[in-house]
Amino acid sequence: MKGKREEVWTSRRLLDWTSRHFEKRGMESGRLAAEMLLSHVLGCERIGLYMDLDRPVSELERAAFRDLVERAVSDEPVQYLVGEGHFYSMRFEVNREVLIPRPCTEMLVEHVVEHSKHVPGHKHAVIADIGTGSGCIGISIAKHLPDCHVVAVDISEGALGVARRNAERHGVMDRMEFRCGDLYEGVKGERFDFVVSNPPYISDAEWEDVEANVKDYEPEGATRGGEDGLAVLRPLIGGAREYLKEGGQLVVEIAASQGGVVKRLVEVNDGLREGRVLRDFEGHERMLLAERG
Repeated sequence: MKGKREEVWTSRRLLDWTSRHFEKRGMESGRLAAEMLLSHVLGCERIGLYMDLDRPVSELERAAFRDLVERAVSDEPVQYLVGEGHFYSMRFEVNREVLIPRPCTEMLVEHVVEHSKHVPGHKHAVIADIGTGSGCIGISIAKHLPDCHVVAVDISEGALGVARRNAERHGVMDRMEFRCGDLYEGVKGERFDFVVSNPPYISDAEWEDVEANVKDYEPEGATRGGEDGLAVLRPLIGGAREYLKEGGQLVVEIAASQGGVVKRLVEVNDGLREGRVLRDFEGHERMLLAERG
């Protein structure tokens, strides 16, 4: 009597099973995570999975995929597992030296790009990207403003290495500089049309509620902002007037709970005006905008 024929593991079957597995474990966007991991293992684009859903997956490929799935279930970020994240419709190399790019940060890029295109005098904008990390903010701006120049600063040489590779990947190295330094150390004596930053802003109290995939894997130096969350924001806002041209703008990501306090930091700064806090696509206060004047 012949034994029952073992069912073949295809891309379709693996995606369906893994998506359900991730969702049962409470992971957000379980289907997307499964697609990212499987396309990484098979060496294809995500859309390529759907062009051949009935492709049999070899035992070796399944073993590699299984390992990544287990690590993802143990809270290791999928972006680190595959070595890249998506931001502003672009792909960026990421590793544990840098933060994973997030959709809420895209509003900084969108503001700088739109302001530069529609406000006279900003065609050849010069931008300082303070705490550049993966370079996603500065590189995205450079990609969409072909006449701008970006100076990217970070205290981490490892992060700057990632940012340089991303700039090369997106063809903007000729309009970018990369400098190692803490906050404004890398741009002393210079003035810019924009100072942009996604600084560490999570307070010690809020840190307790941070999800494990952030707390255990992403760099603390790029996330934690000290006891009140303002250890970096305070000097970043306080020193901005020295590095902005007249009418230049400070564009900074903040925590949803910090809108009131950062506006007060602008109010007591004689060199800044029109401090505003804008909301992201989820309705959270996420971006501080202020002008030198």
